[in-house]
Amino acid sequence: MNEEALNMSVRAFLKRMGINCQREIEVAVRKGVESGALQGNETLPVKVTLEFGPLSEPYVLEGEISLE
Repeated sequence: MNEEALNMSVRAFLKRMGINCQREIEVAVRKGVESGALQGNETLPVKVTLEFGPLSEPYVLEGEISLE
């Protein structure tokens, strides 16, 4: 296994994931505020599940995003 290739590939995936996830969160929050489902001062629970195909159990990360 080439450690450098693995590192670069993981970094590229995480960068793409981070950018896309941020965009999706922002769009969802804007839609929620516009529709009245959110007031804009909430703290929202968030959960991400990362799967590695058949290699292991899914990794779950939970947290909160504060809108104010």
